Amino acid sequence: MITTRAIFHDGLGEPEGPVLLSDGSWGVVEMSPETGHVSVISADGLSKRVLIKTGRPNGMVQDRAGNLWVAESMNPPSLLKIGLDGSSQIVLTQCGGVDFLFPNDLAFGPDGAMYMTDSGVHRPAFVQALKESRTDYPIDGKLFRIDVVSESITVLDTGLPFANGLAFGADGDLYITATVSGFVYRYEWNSDGTLDSRGKFADLVDRTQPSGFKGGDGLAVGENGYLYCAVVGQGDVTVVDTTGNIVERFPVGGKQPTNVAFGPRGSGDIYVTIKDAGTLERHHVGVDGLPLLESK
Repeated sequence: MITTRAIFHDGLGEPEGPVLLSDGSWGVVEMSPETGHVSVISADGLSKRVLIKTGRPNGMVQDRAGNLWVAESMNPPSLLKIGLDGSSQIVLTQCGGVDFLFPNDLAFGPDGAMYMTDSGVHRPAFVQALKESRTDYPIDGKLFRIDVVSESITVLDTGLPFANGLAFGADGDLYITATVSGFVYRYEWNSDGTLDSRGKFADLVDRTQPSGFKGGDGLAVGENGYLYCAVVGQGDVTVVDTTGNIVERFPVGGKQPTNVAFGPRGSGDIYVTIKDAGTLERHHVGVDGLPLLESK
């Protein structure tokens, strides 16, 4: 696979959560302390408007009514529902009386429910441990299922080593990255919204390279069933085939790609948010994305 790379928009404050909107514009979040915005980039990539400041927004999806759902990691850790008019609502802050620690990413499932990862550690403690090169911080990454109509929430799995990106594959299974382990995990999804046991599917980390904090972040699924995974700290998008083998690693313009999303149908493009470069990049990969699942 040969890819071509272009900067679609720059000057972003630690971008994440790219979402292609119905008019061809792009929703992104900006996580830096100076921003903390949910923003909209024009369809031509030339301009940006700030929709709302939340705190430190992370993953984001759009429902069929046009609302943006945001995994807010710090202000407080919560699930937000944001209108394109800038309105905002805190929907959930806990499950079963236990507060969220680090809501990270979101995806709608075949049942119309929302699935959300929580990385399992308060972000300030995690950042401090990284600065001190410590790995002894307690971490309990979780996966939740949320009924967006009743706003009821259920925990589906615990103990993930920094649960991060998630997506439903062409096979109907649920795939989740766990950044600390470097693995993509796979769950067989059941029609009642439950999951079978977690299994290792792929290792995203190039173990021949120097060690450091690196692992899978956001991911998207192509029509070919391949997973396109942003690998933060490794500076690439790693492509995984339907059997879990690494097909390719294509480099991006920074060391910290955070998430990926496919462009308009027929474009064969994938868009990548790069945290350290502050950019939204466009890569031509010659494949369209699997249509995204929708809310109820």
